[in-house]
This record gives sequence, structure tokens and C-alpha cells, in this order.
Amino acid sequence: MPRSRGTAPAVIVAIDERALDARGQWPWPRSVVAQLIDAITAARPAAVGVDLLFVEPDRSSASADALLAQAIQRGKVVMAIAGLEYRDRRYPFPPQAAPARITTKRELPLRRFDGHLQSRAEINRAADGRGLISSDTKQIVRRVPLVARIGQVIVPALSIEMIRVAAGAPLLRLTDQGGERVALSIGDLSVPLQSDGSLHVYFGRHDAGRFVSAEDVLSGGTAAELLRDKLVLVGMTGLGLLDFQTTPLGERIPGVEVHAQILEQIFDGEYLRRPSGATWIEAGLLAAAGLALVLCVPALRPWVSASLLAALLAALVATGLVAFRAGYLLNVAAPALAAAFLFATLLASTLAEADRQRRLLREAQARVAGELEAARRIQMGLLPAPRELFAAERRFALDALLEPARTVGGDFYDCFMLDEHRLFFLVGDVSGKGLAASLFMALSKSLLKSIALRGARDPAEIFNQANAEISRDNPESLFVTAFAGVLDARNGRLAFCTAGHEPPVACQPGRAPQRLMHSGGPPLCVIRDFVYSSSELELEPGGWLCAVTDGVTEAMNQRGELYGARRMLEAMHGLSGAAPQTIATALRDDVRRFAGAAEQSDDLTLLCVRRNGA
Repeated sequence: MPRSRGTAPAVIVAIDERALDARGQWPWPRSVVAQLIDAITAARPAAVGVDLLFVEPDRSSASADALLAQAIQRGKVVMAIAGLEYRDRRYPFPPQAAPARITTKRELPLRRFDGHLQSRAEINRAADGRGLISSDTKQIVRRVPLVARIGQVIVPALSIEMIRVAAGAPLLRLTDQGGERVALSIGDLSVPLQSDGSLHVYFGRHDAGRFVSAEDVLSGGTAAELLRDKLVLVGMTGLGLLDFQTTPLGERIPGVEVHAQILEQIFDGEYLRRPSGATWIEAGLLAAAGLALVLCVPALRPWVSASLLAALLAALVATGLVAFRAGYLLNVAAPALAAAFLFATLLASTLAEADRQRRLLREAQARVAGELEAARRIQMGLLPAPRELFAAERRFALDALLEPARTVGGDFYDCFMLDEHRLFFLVGDVSGKGLAASLFMALSKSLLKSIALRGARDPAEIFNQANAEISRDNPESLFVTAFAGVLDARNGRLAFCTAGHEPPVACQPGRAPQRLMHSGGPPLCVIRDFVYSSSELELEPGGWLCAVTDGVTEAMNQRGELYGARRMLEAMHGLSGAAPQTIATALRDDVRRFAGAAEQSDDLTLLCVRRNGA
């Protein structure tokens, strides 16, 4: 709820990047600063506030300080004073400041600085006023002291002193009305303060319309009407020249803009105050919310009492917002947090039952996890270990791996000898994942192996019989994609058939891997009486074939991109003549690198067979 910019009493003449590019790096010669002050004064502003300190003598010219003092003396100029927590030896005495009259029966807890910094004496004496530029925080600026003590001297803020000089008021009046009701009067203008002399700044958004480049003023590019009768602030906004201040709106603005926003706030009459009875008001809000919870929560259902808490919290927030709109700062966070704590305490009796239910649920989950782990061991036990099964085989080499996306999955593979010379191998993928897919996988694998061992030697014939038998026991209408091959180890002749499965990749020695795009038919259990057909391929010595499931090509990374067949072929490039274990491991590792931290979306299965010799 930022403050809207109403009147525009302040203009900032900014020593910005453009001015630094044109006039050179900071610090400028005092003669250039004097020209800037003269150019501003010529436009007849109400007052000029210089948010700069000239502590050291000018190195460019011995007379430069005098030139700057003369320029300051010709206008209504207020110079800056910086409060310090220690006493600087160059300024052992309190600064000169406008007289202040205090009407109070107590010692106001004004912000106190032990020491200060100000411009050189010759420059400082030429000014019509001197104002404080220090704030109370190094993080988020929420409040700024408009009057503070340096030693025993009361010093006004730069913005307040600019108003006094512009109005021609001889002094400041500080009136204490008790509690947090303190008023700072400048002529007919009265500004409400907290008891420590600070003002809660009601910030608006950063607005480039508040700024005029110092280069435009020096070069005469700024119309005099823009500065006439305005409160003109001179400050730095060039990068590297100052620390930007962070406002409660989350913006970082130049420090000189804080003074401009204070002037706008004063002229618009929009103030934020923490009232004297704020603590009692907040305690009353907590008592009302607590009483409602104590009376209602034991008698209401949990969801109703939770709704009551939400309504009370919303009411507290609304109270804080309404008060803010009226110009008062109330801390509704403390009553809201206390009400939430009380609500949690009143519901503590239900935690025991909830904890008991959680224990029962954890026990049930543990039982299910144990059963799933047993199912996983049984499923993995159904799969052969090719390296052990064919350890003595010299005519070919075969390896396979399977990584389920869940504890159990629907992918499977198989490999065994049909006779002394012919190798049968199979890769399949049941639709879906999880326990249902694993059960259907066991059925499908067992039937396919049984059919192959009963005498069917052609992959297409095996699929034809399996399609008919599996379809009879399929109440959930699941289906199976599969690739089967029969390799004659004597001559490398390979008969194969694909049932809606991912095309395998074949590679002959010295050539690039290629996908075998033959389609023998749809997945098993989709068309019951479909007649599948086989194809043939002769693997040369050293040639290999790799069958995969869609868990490889459809693996996804965190951006939702698919691994794809093209990347699969690129990963296999250069693996001509490699061992099946090397091929499978390289492809699996490339899929993992591609997926990164993304969750595995599907079961991943690879089977690779290579012909070793004629």
C-alpha cells in the first residue's frame, strides 16, 4: 500500500552517471559545484539542500572553497551534517544549528550522536541552515530522526531545515503532549513525531520524475520553472558513489530520495504514527481472539475451529490494514501468532489420536513395502543372468539389464538356447507400471518361454500363439509390446519379429548403428487374431543387435524433453565391435546423464547380443 505521489514540492538535482561522464569523476572541483549552486539559485528555488559533505580542502585550487562559499551565500542553501557515534577530532564542538524551543515536562528520548561531520568552516558558515542526513538503520529505512541531539545541541533533519529556511522561520518549536504525541512546528506547519523525534516514513514508489541531471542544470538544459519555488535537493546517484537505501517496498533508492519523500509526505499531510496506547490495543486484540478460541474450539469440529482461526487471523490483518490507512501503525503480527499458538494448544488433545493413527499407517506401509520388496526379488529372480548362463559360450556374447521405475515393473527380458545352435532372446514391456504390470509381466514371460520351448522356432509363430493365449486371461485389457529374435550361432542368421515394440538397433563391423524399422504387428493382446510376420538379418562376425524398451527413448529430463532415438544412436556411435556389457552400460549411463535429477518415468530395459565368430 505505497503512498501515492500528490504534490511535488521537492526536486532532486542528481550528480548522476551522465553528469560524471560530462564533468569528470567525483569529487569535482569546488568551482564546478559552485557553478551548479549558482545555476540552481538563478532559478529562484524556495530553498536548496545539499546532501553532500565537503570535509577536506579542495586540491584543485586554494580559492575553490571561497568560490563555493560565495555561491552558497547568494542563495537559500542548507548544508548537510552527518551524525557519528564517536567524536571526530576535527569537530570537537557541537555544530551550529537553528534554535529550537522545547515545551515538555519530561526528557524526550531523542536520538543522540556523540559527534558529527560537516563541511569546512568557510563553506558551512556561508549556509543559511544546517540539517542532519543520518538515519537510524543500515538495512531497511522505516523511520528517520527529524530532530536529534549532537552533544547537547538539537539539530533538525535536512528536510526540516530546508522548510524552515524556505519559510523564513526564526526557530523550531517542539511540543510534547505526552506519550507518543510530539509535534514539531515550523511557522504555521506542524509535523507529528514519535517521542524520540523520529518520523515513520510513508514511502511511495521510486519515481524518475523527481530527478533532474546536474549536467542539464549546468548546461542550461533545465527550464527555470522546474526549479522555481521548489525545495531543491542536491545529491549523488551515480553508481559507486553512495550506498542505496532499501525501503519497506523492497526498492533500493538513492539516499537523497528519502529526503525528497519526507518533504512530499509533509506537504501532502500523510503521516504514519504508532499511537501511545498501541501496546494496549494489541493486547486487547489478542484477548478478544483468545476468548473466542477458548469458548468455541472445544465445542466445534476441527475444520470448523480451523475456519474460525482463519477468520480471526483475517480480522486481525484487516484491523491492521484499516489502521494503516488511517495513519496508525499497529503490530497485528504478535496477536495473530499468539492466537495461532493458543489454537494449537487447544487442539493438543487430538494429537495423541493422530499420532496413533500415524503409527498404524506406518506399520501398514512397512508391511506393504516388505511385500513389494519380496515381489521385486521374485520378479528379478524370474530374469536370467546372461553372463552366467552363457559363460562358456564362444560363438556369441549376450548381456542385459533392467531398472524398474518403481519397486516392481512391467518390463522383462529372456534368453535361452532352443537347441545346440539356436539362441532365443526376448525383450517385452507391459502397459502400465507397478504391481499390476509386474503380475502381467510374469504371466506373459512364462507363456512366451513355454511356447518357444514347446517347439515353435519362428519368432512370428511364437507371437501368434502367445497373442491368442495371453488374450484369454486379460480381464484388465492390458497389452504387451515385445521384440523376439532367434540367432543361429553357426552362421549369424537372425530371425526377428516386433510386436508394437521400440525398433532395435543393429550395427555391423565398421558401420554406423541403424534402427531396424520392421514392424511385425501391433502389441500382443490388442488384436486377438492378428498374424505376425518375421524378418531376417545376418550378423557379421563382430556385429551386434541391441533391443531396448521405451524407458530409454522416452526418458525425460527436468525440462520435460525426451531422450529420443537420435540421441540413442549418437550414444551408440563408436561402439562397433564393443562387448554387449559395454554397450548396455554406456547407453544406460548416457540416459542417466540426460535425465539428471528428474524422476525415472518408466522401466528401463536393454538386451544386447553380439556375434563373436563364424
